[in-house]
Amino acid sequence: MDAPISLSVASGHHISTFSLTPTSLLVSRTGDKKWPQIETDVYNVIWAELTDNNVLEISLLARKKKSAPLSFVQINVNLHDKDKVAANAFTDALMSAAYTGVKRQRRLKVLVNPKSGPGNAVQHYIKQVEPIFRAARCLIDTTFTTHVKHGLDIAKELPLDDFDVVVTVSGDGLVHEVLNGFAAHADPTRAFRTPLTPVPSGSGNGLAVNLLGVQDGYDVAAAALNAVKGLPMSVDLFSVTQKDRRVFSFMSQVVGLLADLDLRTERLRFMGSNRFILGYLHGVIVKRRCPVKLSIKVAEADKHRMVHNLHNSRSKTTLRSPRAEPPSPDSGPATSKSPLPPMSPLPPLSLPSATLPELQHTDADADGWIAFDKPLVYMYAGKGPYVSRDLMQFPVSLPDDGLIDIVIQEMTSRRVLLHGMEVAHKGEQYWLESQRYLKAQAYRVEPYSKKGCLAVDGEAYPFEAFQVEVHQGLATLLSPCGFYKVEFDFPGKKKGAP
Repeated sequence: MDAPISLSVASGHHISTFSLTPTSLLVSRTGDKKWPQIETDVYNVIWAELTDNNVLEISLLARKKKSAPLSFVQINVNLHDKDKVAANAFTDALMSAAYTGVKRQRRLKVLVNPKSGPGNAVQHYIKQVEPIFRAARCLIDTTFTTHVKHGLDIAKELPLDDFDVVVTVSGDGLVHEVLNGFAAHADPTRAFRTPLTPVPSGSGNGLAVNLLGVQDGYDVAAAALNAVKGLPMSVDLFSVTQKDRRVFSFMSQVVGLLADLDLRTERLRFMGSNRFILGYLHGVIVKRRCPVKLSIKVAEADKHRMVHNLHNSRSKTTLRSPRAEPPSPDSGPATSKSPLPPMSPLPPLSLPSATLPELQHTDADADGWIAFDKPLVYMYAGKGPYVSRDLMQFPVSLPDDGLIDIVIQEMTSRRVLLHGMEVAHKGEQYWLESQRYLKAQAYRVEPYSKKGCLAVDGEAYPFEAFQVEVHQGLATLLSPCGFYKVEFDFPGKKKGAP
């Protein structure tokens, strides 16, 4: 579509005008006091059709102003018979543009955690998320979790042929459960290929912020739309092994101050993400040394080169035009057994279908490992730039580079630690001299004290020796753009400057 397509219809004393461009939909409606003018991206159009009763129905998301969250808007216009042909042609063009390369009417397995974060997940789902799913004519199977590891149990037994996407309405903890349920599935490799996407309703919501960006990372409407239209994106997972136990991590492993502030502020969940700020301030005052020895199989340690690699990766992903996914042979509504078409063929995993990847880095004394035994405040390792809206911990993280980003905060003054908190929402603590930043294939932590905390994806684990290694592209998320929606650059460089 090159030239705009327009439709103008009169209903009573009111006129509704619609104009479709290659990238946006413009709506003008006389008599509509709440939404007289709408301009929204075509991606935000949820559904459009002409009913048997001659009613033009268009469901979409729009913003009242640029900085506002997305709002669900339902437009219904009664048509005269003379307008039916033009209206049908317009809705066909609008749906084709809105769902370019994306399967319609996805089959969603939805998990809602009523106790997540501040406790508003159920309200989010009923009032904002479910109406969007129903407007998109999705087939929905919803479970409200009732106990710890309920999500793991469901994912472990999930009938993979019945669903296109798993949606978690919760914080990052339920994502952790689902992924470990996939690992315990009878066909784990295929389970990990089932796209997973979060609707932010927890305290941190780091994964949602990484996928949707800072503005929309806490917007449940934007997250619901991603479940309806997002495209599959491969992402690395980590094996975390302790003694004979193995769990999978998607976001982070933390020891020291930042683990303490996460796990020891659980009673303050009602405060949302503010509990992390309170916990950090307490930790800075105490400034307790983290009692661990680190061994790391380092792949990259040059901060400037890592920023260059981030920009190069983003350029290549953008050039691939992730929204231009090849359409399926049937461009109409999907049947209940239609598979979810990929953004582009996901790379095959080099392991049998019903097995988990073998551990490759079991000897921390082998060549290529370095030891770090200087005094440190915390060690934070993971994937994805943001771990919460106020903390861009891994600003140069890439979804599937096969590496884990490791931040080591050496012992330093309280002034430096407070400055790090002040600029953490932009990731600028990355440039602190006292903060080591490495990319690694694996690492090992050995505590020399029994007093301490270990958090894996925000969940408490025993403070004992553990080892982590990366499995490249093992899991699948949904993304609107094919990369982490986060901006990061060299100090002092203006946004958009060459």
